Amino acid sequence: MSILIMILLLSILVLVHELGHLIAARSFGIKVDKFGIGLPIGPTLFEKQCGDIKILIHAFLFGGYVSFPDDDKESGVPKDSDERFANKPAWQRFVVFAAGVFANLVTAIILVIIVATIWGSLPSGTYQTYVNKIVAPKGASVWSSGLQPGDRLLSINGSNVKSKYTVYLYAANSKPYDGKADEAFIKDNYERIKNINPAFSRDEIIPEGILVKLPEKIDEPAIKISDDALKGVAIYKNKDTDLSDVQIALRDKIIDKSFIISDGTLTLNNLAFAMSDGKKPLNVVIERNGQNIALNTIYPDKDGLIGIMPNIKEDLVPTKNFGKIITQSLKYTYDQTADILMILKQLITGKIPAKNLHGVVLVTKLGGDMISNDGLFSGLLLTAIISLNLVIFNLLPIPALDGGQILFLIIEKLRGKPLKEESVEKISTIFFLLLVLLMILVTFNDIWFLVQK
Repeated sequence: MSILIMILLLSILVLVHELGHLIAARSFGIKVDKFGIGLPIGPTLFEKQCGDIKILIHAFLFGGYVSFPDDDKESGVPKDSDERFANKPAWQRFVVFAAGVFANLVTAIILVIIVATIWGSLPSGTYQTYVNKIVAPKGASVWSSGLQPGDRLLSINGSNVKSKYTVYLYAANSKPYDGKADEAFIKDNYERIKNINPAFSRDEIIPEGILVKLPEKIDEPAIKISDDALKGVAIYKNKDTDLSDVQIALRDKIIDKSFIISDGTLTLNNLAFAMSDGKKPLNVVIERNGQNIALNTIYPDKDGLIGIMPNIKEDLVPTKNFGKIITQSLKYTYDQTADILMILKQLITGKIPAKNLHGVVLVTKLGGDMISNDGLFSGLLLTAIISLNLVIFNLLPIPALDGGQILFLIIEKLRGKPLKEESVEKISTIFFLLLVLLMILVTFNDIWFLVQK
């Protein structure tokens, strides 16, 4: 049932978008031939003539369209008719193209206002993380750290614990002996090894049977994750240097040793790499009984776990009066839009790979789960965020999208005349096919993610 509700909410967003185009077109006296929900790919599920507009619902539901006489070469509407879209002033055509995204923007704001009014609060995007239970095996560092159930985690490696991902990301990316090491740390370890073994150079092969002293093992530098990555709008990338197979094997040999006997292949350089891949510390500060306490160092295990069962609570912003409802709803909409733009920037610059692109299949599944677990209000807020995504996506200057058509209008104004109809049609068709391929890609990503999960 929750998935069906989510499908209904997504369908409403498509309907609202196309209604924006329809209402704007009719208000300027532009004739509309067809109003379609879905794209004309595959079978048509529903078709009915309503006045002078044909209503269609297609099996390929990912999209929608409004069709004008200009789109039909056999249309009976005269070429010079004022009812044709192309014969309208550029500013009116701009309004028609922009009306869809404007409708989605208004819808997003209205949905947030509804939640703020009925629920009496809005999510802040910041979280408090408490320790519900320590579940690590005996001997794990968390037991000797001083951490106790009921403690609130304030910071890890200097990052405030404000996101629900903070603890997971720091622990998962601080696995010991991960086959990587910090380049500066490798250099420091080489100098330490060289100082107590001055007879050998960096890449010199040390003869078999020679004893090589090892300095005291020290922790790798604590990692630092950006606020954007902790918030979930960027991906954390480990920039450490990979160890070779030889260096990894050597690393395993020298764990907890103060010296090693050369086997005739040993070099100081390989030793420096091997010594540099070890434990990564988590420096945690907690709040207990109103006091901030720095814990003893915690080390994640080989699976990137520290052994706690957290209790994560999101801070809510109260919206108890009309002024708060409006201001906080607009702020929530603004903040979500900023996050979407940040993610888009990461995608364009390649910082988020194409395999992380997802679409309506996964959104429907996750949205259904959210409604089932967290209630309808969470589903409404997710729908508002999706509506904002549609606003930004449709404004991209890509032919076959509203933003692309607006781009053609700008070019028309700069040239003083419109582009050739055949050229616009060819360009739009090419990009339409590319968008279909993109939909196929994200749908595959969605299905693969759900199968893997």
